[in-house]
Amino acid sequence: MDTFFSKAILDFCIAFGVVFGGSMLAGIGSVFVFAPPAAMMIDTASRLKIWALVAAVGGTIDPMRVIESNMIEGHFSPVAQQIGFMICAFLGAHMGTELIRWLCKGAV
Repeated sequence: MDTFFSKAILDFCIAFGVVFGGSMLAGIGSVFVFAPPAAMMIDTASRLKIWALVAAVGGTIDPMRVIESNMIEGHFSPVAQQIGFMICAFLGAHMGTELIRWLCKGAV
């Protein structure tokens, strides 16, 4: 159970970091091309959300394969773990997006 929580926390932080870091760097880059940074950051955060989820859970189709193979065999514990990892990654990506929206709310 300890490894579940450590991986879930890592998935959350990875997804959060992808969205937050990518959006911050997009804001910096938008200054160089004379685009509005806040609008660019919000747009980038929204577009990075799904990719942050994919990056956090492994970047491949393997988590879906684990769910499928274990579901067919009737082993529901690994299925629940993978779904839990995906939920934690989604929460991290969503929290990163909401933080960017909160930081940029007065500028847009």
